[in-house]
Amino acid sequence: MEKEKQGKKSLKWLWITIALVVVAGIGVWCGINASTAKEGVNSIFGISSLLFGLFVVTVLGYLLGRITIKGVNLGTAGVFLVAILFGYLCTLIPSDLPILSVLRLEAGKGNTGYYKSVIQNVGLVMFVGSVGFIAGPKFFKDLAKNFKTYILMGIVIILVGTAIAVLFTFISPYGSDFWSGILSGALTSTPGYSAAGEAVELKGMTDTMVTIGHAIAYPFGVIGVVLFVQLLPKFIKADMNYERSLLRVDFIEEEKKTTKKLFKCDDFGFTALGLAIVAGLIVGGIKIPLFAGAVFSLGTTGGVLIMCLVFGHFGRIGKLSLEIPESTLKCLKELGLMLFLIGAGVDGGVNLVSAIGGDVGIVAWGFIGGAVMTIAPMIVGFFLAKYLLKLPLLNNLGSITGGMTSTPALGTLIKTAGTDDVAGAYASTYPIALVLIVLACNLMIGLI
Repeated sequence: MEKEKQGKKSLKWLWITIALVVVAGIGVWCGINASTAKEGVNSIFGISSLLFGLFVVTVLGYLLGRITIKGVNLGTAGVFLVAILFGYLCTLIPSDLPILSVLRLEAGKGNTGYYKSVIQNVGLVMFVGSVGFIAGPKFFKDLAKNFKTYILMGIVIILVGTAIAVLFTFISPYGSDFWSGILSGALTSTPGYSAAGEAVELKGMTDTMVTIGHAIAYPFGVIGVVLFVQLLPKFIKADMNYERSLLRVDFIEEEKKTTKKLFKCDDFGFTALGLAIVAGLIVGGIKIPLFAGAVFSLGTTGGVLIMCLVFGHFGRIGKLSLEIPESTLKCLKELGLMLFLIGAGVDGGVNLVSAIGGDVGIVAWGFIGGAVMTIAPMIVGFFLAKYLLKLPLLNNLGSITGGMTSTPALGTLIKTAGTDDVAGAYASTYPIALVLIVLACNLMIGLI
């Protein structure tokens, strides 16, 4: 045994020595070539700064999101925070700094536009489209059957949050663009954030304030809901065994009847997703004049979401199958969310300092307003579900996580409750809340 341990130890140091020699060799080679190259060190590295930045943020973002403190973590939200920091730090890189200068970003120049126009938008349609197809088969049925319970919860939670956002718009020195970003961040709604940005651009303005508002409110929006579903059962001293016995499992997954005659273009369902997104882009581009020059449009977010809900609901066009495998949808949902947050976060980070300047008040206003928009809807929703709708505690909390569109909080609630059945209430409330937050952010910009 001792000989084996010594052998393994010797082998370990051998590999370390080889690695150090290789690294030293690469360093010497780079130094020699840099001294003779006309363009300096950067000529040695054929780095695609866009791809490099994209995956650096991916790695660091997920590592940050994975850090768990007393059962709480940021999850994918970590990607957004790292993207903002990355965008900001890249504006500080001197243009003549060897190697790192390829990562330099400037507002409105170079790769900054690609982060916003390409990465962000591709991620958006992937995320929103997959959410629509996931919710589509049950959305309209639930809307008709459960209006007085989970659907009402979603409506009330979004209305309370929106009312607070409108109030802060009138009492603060900041406009509806900033507070719509705060609202989307407080309710952790990526589609709401995107809808607000599109509505602002429709009015001929930049979406910088929307991004800043979302960035300020989003961290507390994630952590606040996670803590709420963890701490409330402890605060009211709930007996979880008893609460599990009261849990209503109203939504048992129905077996899908597949017809062999349906034609599938591809096994992954990309054709169906592409058709739904194209239809959604057309619907989202329709502009409806309201009054006083205001124009309403569903935009990319609302149009794609609604059409994917419709396509997901029907599941076919004639003999053409529109079904997408669940594994594909889950992957596209996470990948799309990641790309969207990176694109939006980097662009926001680049514009962050110039937008805020020396205005510390914007951070204070945003944090306080965002915290109120996160906490108040959950409290109102809890008492509504408990005393008016008579929902058991776990159904109550599941519906709140859906109304707040908080997937991380659902994961925490499942662990707290000790059962996956709480996901039924979440799934029933989430789609209506998602649609309403998109409309609320859009209308706030268009009418205020």
